Amino acid sequence: MSRITPCLWFKDQAEDAARFYVSILPDSRIDAVYTSPVDSPGPKTGDTLMVEFTLAGQKFQALNGGIDAGYNLSVSMSFGARDQAELDRIWDALLDGGKPQECGWLSDRYGLHWQIVPENFSALMADPVKARAAMTALFTMVKIDIAAIERAVAEA
Repeated sequence: MSRITPCLWFKDQAEDAARFYVSILPDSRIDAVYTSPVDSPGPKTGDTLMVEFTLAGQKFQALNGGIDAGYNLSVSMSFGARDQAELDRIWDALLDGGKPQECGWLSDRYGLHWQIVPENFSALMADPVKARAAMTALFTMVKIDIAAIERAVAEA
């Protein structure tokens, strides 16, 4: 069991965001919802303060901090899809209200950045010839086309 739990900061959407994420990713659930015992700069007494949840087997926390701290590209969530159908389903669901970016990246409706990639992408990166072919193909994509990357690697 990991002793590190990423905590995602929200102005006041922690519970909405956690429920959104667990509805999309496999092996996900809400584990606990804590309400604020006192009025704070963020939530008031009885409002959601923090949500503990699991995404694809990884523990997370979502905190209502009362201010919009925002997210940037320096931290993102990376999800390894087993096949194109799973990649398409996860991509499309997370993109609802969000914005697509290049190379399999998107920002969701809460501004959190995601990489939706084939689960074997790291293995391709271990071989310099395959890595070059995979990356060259990847740079032409927004949402990843696994078959196109596999063709590029096979032709390398």
